[in-house]
Amino acid sequence: MAVTPFSAQYWSAVETLPPAVARAVQDERLREQAAYLAANSAFYQAKLGADLAKIRSVADLAGLPFTEKQELRDSLAAAPPLGTHVAAEMSEVVQIQASSGTTGSPSYVGLTSGDIATWCELGARALYANGFRPGDRLLHAFGMSKGFVGGLPIVQILQYMGIVDIPVGAEAGAERLLRVQADQRPNALIGTPYFLSHLAEQAPAIVGRPARDLGVRAISVGGEPGGGLPAVREKLESLWGATSREMLGGTDIACTYWGECAAADGMHFLSPDLMIAELVDPDTGEQIAPVEGAQGELVYTALRRRASPLLRFRTRDHVVVTGTGCSCGRTGYKVRCIGRTDDMLIVRGINVFPSAIKQLVAELTIGEMRIRADFEGHSTQRPLPVVVEDTGLTSEQQAGLRATIEQRIRSALNVKTVVGFVPQGSLKRPDHVKVNLVERVPS
Repeated sequence: MAVTPFSAQYWSAVETLPPAVARAVQDERLREQAAYLAANSAFYQAKLGADLAKIRSVADLAGLPFTEKQELRDSLAAAPPLGTHVAAEMSEVVQIQASSGTTGSPSYVGLTSGDIATWCELGARALYANGFRPGDRLLHAFGMSKGFVGGLPIVQILQYMGIVDIPVGAEAGAERLLRVQADQRPNALIGTPYFLSHLAEQAPAIVGRPARDLGVRAISVGGEPGGGLPAVREKLESLWGATSREMLGGTDIACTYWGECAAADGMHFLSPDLMIAELVDPDTGEQIAPVEGAQGELVYTALRRRASPLLRFRTRDHVVVTGTGCSCGRTGYKVRCIGRTDDMLIVRGINVFPSAIKQLVAELTIGEMRIRADFEGHSTQRPLPVVVEDTGLTSEQQAGLRATIEQRIRSALNVKTVVGFVPQGSLKRPDHVKVNLVERVPS
């Protein structure tokens, strides 16, 4: 059953709580969650023991160990189907979701009916901030198969919001999606940023009209870093003639829970009543205050979670804080995800995220780009090989663009690259699978 928004501007009144009030709510619900784990979670009983009873406030989390992804994999392997960290009776579990498995075996996450309601509330706040409204009709261009969290959970969130979802799914391909868009003219669109750009580029050839003439008003992008990059956003908005806003989530905690508002300068933390988000130093694990300009890795604790609850779960999502106040009135700080800590490359001692190189290249050419890593691991002492698609340039134009890209990257990131060109269309196009900006080649 659909839920009514709090106001024309906010899905929930929680989004505008003063920070001190939000923290008091978090402290109370964290005590509830810790007591629940102590009574019901074999995983956390073994991991934390008596320390669970000592958790009285958010400040107490800093002294506790992180929950790592590998621990969840080990837990799932030791006690299938949902691991020792399942904290509800299997008779209460009504749905099981799976992660994409891009960093190993998929994570399997159990949900009670109450957990699904929590996921829907978290997601509704994010998508409402993105510009989606009850009564909208939406073309679903995330993947719908393989238990992917961008599939059924997004459908459930949209239904909770009173939005009509047309669940075609990215697996159906560009032609099917575009023909449905042309026939049904839904005014909202959701998917990964690079796939939605690719979809728009195919519109003239497939349906005989540019994407901007197909009726889309609002776009929400997520599933991979890049949706908030200015060049990516501008391209999407120009192609579709619609607003494009970013959201962020992850299977282990919930489907989506950060959402960008109309100010379009970062994704708000929207749900202090349902989760805790810490910013930590990836190397030391120390907490970092979420002030403007701060960078770090996000660590989450789920609140009011029953089936697969997590405490201090380390996501490896690396973000930069873009602000602590906003013209929209939401009080949660804002972030931009710049990549995963475990995706970061080290070039002659300089840390660089592939998405940062993507942004710089996208500002100079419309061609696809990839980093062709000719080294093992994440570190190299040689210049970083980058390939860019040739968009019909002459030899002289190629030379000029090559020099411009190399200089731009060197100036912005202090990283030396060697840029080469490949035929247009030769690099794999994005689909429902996340775009991997790094291609491994034999060294």
